[in-house]
Amino acid sequence: MTTQRVSIVRVYGDPGRQGDEYRVLVDRLWPRGKTKAAIDADEWVKDVTPSPALRQWYAHDVARFDEFAERYRDELAGDPQSRIVRRLAALSLERPLVLLTASKDVEHSSAELLRVELTA
Repeated sequence: MTTQRVSIVRVYGDPGRQGDEYRVLVDRLWPRGKTKAAIDADEWVKDVTPSPALRQWYAHDVARFDEFAERYRDELAGDPQSRIVRRLAALSLERPLVLLTASKDVEHSSAELLRVELTA
């Protein structure tokens, strides 16, 4: 029997690839100060990140997190986001999935909301 295994790693403290994990950058913008060679990612899924308007509205204001989470879940239900979420969830059943992010506050980030969505 397989289990879903999804974790989040900050790109600025990334210990590097562990075994057969599949690594996905889940930020809309490329992390500051990082070259493409410095981030060991199998893919960059910009289409599953919050829309620019939602990201700007949220502005990492923790007081807005609950509303941000609701709006982001609504976006994930659309296309192509829902297809990407289904594909990543299926992949996580086959091998460990690592969501890479530059977010300082992972607990209140879209990466955490995506992790929850993938493991639901």
